[in-house]
Amino acid sequence: MEIKGRVALVTGAASGIGRTYVEELLNHGATVSICDINAEEGEKLANSLMTKHGKDKVIFCQCDVTDYPQFEESFRTTISTFGRIDIVINNAGIMNDRFWELEVDINLNGVIRGTLLAQRYLGIDKGGRGGVVVNTGSNVSLNPYISVPIYSATKAAIVSLTRAFGDKYHVDLTGVSVMALCPSATTDSNLIRDVGKQLLFPRYEDAWRRDTASSVPQKADHVGKALIHVLNVGRSGSVWLVENSQSAREVIFPK
Repeated sequence: MEIKGRVALVTGAASGIGRTYVEELLNHGATVSICDINAEEGEKLANSLMTKHGKDKVIFCQCDVTDYPQFEESFRTTISTFGRIDIVINNAGIMNDRFWELEVDINLNGVIRGTLLAQRYLGIDKGGRGGVVVNTGSNVSLNPYISVPIYSATKAAIVSLTRAFGDKYHVDLTGVSVMALCPSATTDSNLIRDVGKQLLFPRYEDAWRRDTASSVPQKADHVGKALIHVLNVGRSGSVWLVENSQSAREVIFPK
């Protein structure tokens, strides 16, 4: 996809990988709707990027991806402001197995809501022009961490959702391509604040240390550049892994 001139909606966009996604999209000529539950940080980021890129290139929409009406309002506001949406990045997520119901609602249900809203507002069968959805998974989408089984499950489900909705059957119906980008941890991630309070049980801390022993955090801007690569060359239904600061590589699944 040619990114210049496109309109993108990004969830979880006020910080971390989401913020980098926004910056990379703007640098490549896109117009961006910053969607995040944190209004203070979201508005601060939007104002900063307006100064750099222009007031007509960025808006902020407060968006809780667990709240369908508010999520839908983000789509409506973006379209009323910019005329359309071409790219949807489902990025909002948390890692906290102690609050696993909320974790599932944000990480998985939020991605489902975002994908269905994209099909509704971008779909050619609904009068739209088609477009692209990119769902943010994780390296644990492919190799689960035993220390965070529920978080791993939410991220694994994103891959299955992406592969199914990304199939030609759905693309032919809606004109909406769906892909997944699965990054490993980044140096400025907000996912891990106090891992001892985020694991299901304190005794899982030993397992966490084993799970992450060989993990080398990468810079968030490396993941942002991987997003641009995936948008440029990815095919619908494809899943991409980016880890250890290496180039994004497509994961090949057996047929």
